[in-house]
Amino acid sequence: MTAQLPITSLQSPTAKRRSKFAQFWLLVKPLQSGLLLATGIAGYMSAHTPPNFLLLLAMSASLFLAIGGSTIMNMWYDHDIDAKMRRTQKRPNASGELTRAEIFRGGMLISILGIGWAAAIQPLYGFVVFLGWFFDVAVYTLWLKRRTCWSIVWGGISGAMPILAGRVLAVGEIEIIGLLLAASVLFWIPTHTLTFSIKFFDDYNAAGVPTFPSTYGFETTRAVIALSSIIAAASIGTASVMIGVQAGILRLLIVLSSGLLLLSFATVFRPSERVNFSLFKYASLYMLISMILLSI
Repeated sequence: MTAQLPITSLQSPTAKRRSKFAQFWLLVKPLQSGLLLATGIAGYMSAHTPPNFLLLLAMSASLFLAIGGSTIMNMWYDHDIDAKMRRTQKRPNASGELTRAEIFRGGMLISILGIGWAAAIQPLYGFVVFLGWFFDVAVYTLWLKRRTCWSIVWGGISGAMPILAGRVLAVGEIEIIGLLLAASVLFWIPTHTLTFSIKFFDDYNAAGVPTFPSTYGFETTRAVIALSSIIAAASIGTASVMIGVQAGILRLLIVLSSGLLLLSFATVFRPSERVNFSLFKYASLYMLISMILLSI
């Protein structure tokens, strides 16, 4: 009888590499990183000049690498937090599928590739991409996340950098439209993250991460969500008018923004788990569709 080898010994090196790739892919948070990439593309396309598709492709690749690298570095540092939260315990950084050294090396390599590529494309574009990485990894994750709920402001600044970077690459400078687009993302982020912190209130408490609900209470958090939504909608609306988007697209943006505002105010005056979850889902859809409309 032929001796049976353990299944792991029958795996080819390629299969093992695929397994590692899959684990790192989870750490990149592809949906979140993809949404941020979409804002960068929208920032570039908002200039409404004939696009250079090779440049757009290079921008997309460099930006996704920088965003993915910063996200992996978040996971590297937050391995202990993720291990305490039920929704994140199965992530490779929390479960031990990847060692901390592997995550650090992979995150830094991808980050350097992304930021270096961005700088080679255009120095100012590369600088804005680097700022996004720095605010996310150094300021938000390493310094403030475990200390104060206001860390989300700095995390929001990081999230606003991709759309600003795209705009900078298209127009060659930091100008008011780019800053307004960045503000729309900056103030959209609390709508997304604060509803998340309400939904997973117990998880964050168990991990010892300070959040707005645990610091100021649910009522104040909902008021902040509503205020942030107003500013986000106003910022994207003003930027759209200054860009000169078509009237039909502007009307669609107004309808989308109205839905965001209605749900945000519903969390204040008719709070419920269902309304909170609906706002959380709608916020992502709102940003994605808005970015597509700005790109047309």
